[in-house]
Amino acid sequence: MKITYYGHSALLVESESCKVIFDPFLSGNPNSGISPDEITVDAVLLTHAHSDHFGDALTIAARNQCPIFAVYELAEYCRSKGAEVKHMNIGGSHTYGEFTVKYTPAIHSSSIAEGDSWLYGGEAAGILLTTDGKTLFHSGDTALFSDLRLIGERNDIDLAALPIGDVLTMGPDDALLAAQWLRADKVIPLHYNTFPAIAQDGDDFCNRLRQEGITGFPLQPGESVEI
Repeated sequence: MKITYYGHSALLVESESCKVIFDPFLSGNPNSGISPDEITVDAVLLTHAHSDHFGDALTIAARNQCPIFAVYELAEYCRSKGAEVKHMNIGGSHTYGEFTVKYTPAIHSSSIAEGDSWLYGGEAAGILLTTDGKTLFHSGDTALFSDLRLIGERNDIDLAALPIGDVLTMGPDDALLAAQWLRADKVIPLHYNTFPAIAQDGDDFCNRLRQEGITGFPLQPGESVEI
């Protein structure tokens, strides 16, 4: 499994059997380093509806003629915009082709800005992606919460992607504990340094992970890791 980081919380995951992208905030993110027109995938996976995660989901799905996986209300919004969707909700799993996704709880909000209105985007979520015998956990935007320990006990997670930006999500201290609870051997920090308010030192966070026996990958946009 090859994981490429495109800034903020966007991850492109490639295995022998499939290719998917999480939270494709690309064209609106000056740090992404890639255009949505360059993305070729079998599916788009969304953790929640905020624009810095929803991003270019509709454009990528239309160009690739592939489905968007999302919590029910967000999936319905995408369907209303002409997208093929897979309706998900917290605790549910779905196998599509050669991969399986399972939606997990996250503690965060989720809404869609449309004109001067805010639409309810369903619950925020994390996503377990399993393909070719490997499991990646993308926590989405979340606070630290005790059920992360249960997720780690119930799943053999090869790599976890966790926010460290603070202010809008958990910060480095809580993310360090989350990594331990998830029993993940490898971690990619997410959701930091996109805006001044969420500036963090990814190298320092990964050094702290190393002290706990966990390998951290402070990837720059466009960089990859293979597991």
